[in-house]
Formats: sequence, structure tokens, C-alpha cells
Amino acid sequence: MKTQPISSSNDGIIILEKAHKIYRMGNQDVRALDGVTVSFARSSFWAIMGPSGSGKSTMMNVLGCLDRLTSGRYILEGRDVSGLDDDSLSEFRLRHLGFVFQSFNLIPQLTVQKNIELPLYYLGWDADKSAERAAAIAQKVGLGERLGHRPSELSGGQMQRVAIARALANDPQIIFADEPTGNLDTATGEQILRILVELNEQGKTIIMVTHEMNVAEYAKCRLHMLDGLIERIDGKEL
Repeated sequence: MKTQPISSSNDGIIILEKAHKIYRMGNQDVRALDGVTVSFARSSFWAIMGPSGSGKSTMMNVLGCLDRLTSGRYILEGRDVSGLDDDSLSEFRLRHLGFVFQSFNLIPQLTVQKNIELPLYYLGWDADKSAERAAAIAQKVGLGERLGHRPSELSGGQMQRVAIARALANDPQIIFADEPTGNLDTATGEQILRILVELNEQGKTIIMVTHEMNVAEYAKCRLHMLDGLIERIDGKEL
């Protein structure tokens, strides 16, 4: 019988309560999340794991406000976001969350600086203030000399650093990383993971999806999904 363990911390920056996500495929209902209850503590570092079809990607999409629950509650930074309409959800995501993807998702026509500035543009920042912020973050991730370059002129590791810098532009408390080392060689992947560890040590909450145990070991806690449920949770903070 599968269980639904809950993080031991009561300082949950992310809380799911009886979360269901059901997709209709043909004549069948697919329960991607089947009544999940879990809490993620502030300033924690989690890896979400599981085989294909386990529900880990759905979990990430729901937590990142990229998808909404069929039923249940999602409390994010003290606010119930379960019932927000699409515009409100997008606004909340823009202001409070940062994202790092396996495929980088950079805009090829834009320079490193403009890619980093993109969230600030949508937030209506002044151009000079936005440029100053982008330059400062680029320096932190080792790209201070690359601000004028375009993605095609960068290595995979450098592109992922740009993606991390962009995720930090709005100074979010929570960063979601979806297979952040999936397109990188081992050494470069380790460099990216060390950046995520440093961000966590600075107080950021990191939620990472991965299918590789050696990557998951950088996280303090590991959540294992199976058939839309939490199979188990393990790690240093429990």
C-alpha cells in the first residue's frame, strides 16, 4: 500500500493538499496526481524522481503554476493559488518563481544581457535598472564577459548559466529546475549543480526534477513518485 509522507518542517513555502490532476485520454482518465499531500520547507533543496509516467513532470508543472489541479489545494508562499485564473497565475509566476529547463529556452535573437532581462521587461522595469541587474547577475554566474554574445556563440554550460541568471532576475524565493543537466556533459553538469547548491545555501528553495540518482544526490531531500503518488521521501532534512 502506497503512503503519502509529508515533510517534517512546518515552514512550508509550498503545500499541496489532496492534489489531483486528471487527464482525459480517449475513454480513460489518467490520474497523473492521485491525491498527493506534501509540504516543501522554505530554503530546502528537493529532487523529484520517478519513472516515465510516474507523475513527476505533472508535479513540476503544477508546482510551477504551469498547470492547474483538477481538485485539491495548492498553497504557495502563503497564498492559495488553486483558483487563480490564467492571467493571475501568470502574474504570480512571473513575480515569485524562477525556471531552469533542460533545453535552456533562450531566445536566439537576443544577447545574453537581453535574455536575462526578459522577466524584468515584462515586470515593467526601467531599462537602465534592468541592464544593471542583468550585468550583476551575469557576473555572479561567471558570464560577466559574455553579455553581448548570443546563445549560438555560447557552450551548453554557458547557455544554462544564462538560464539560471534569467531565473534569478526577479529575485524569486523558489527556483524550479527541470532536468537542468540533461543536455550537458558530466563536468559541466556538476558546475551547474554546484551553482544550484550555492543558491540554496543563500536561502533559495530549489525544486529539481531528475531521473539520475547522481544528480539527485546534490539535493537535500528526494521525493520519489510512482503512479501519481508519492512512493517515499528520503534525505538529510527529514
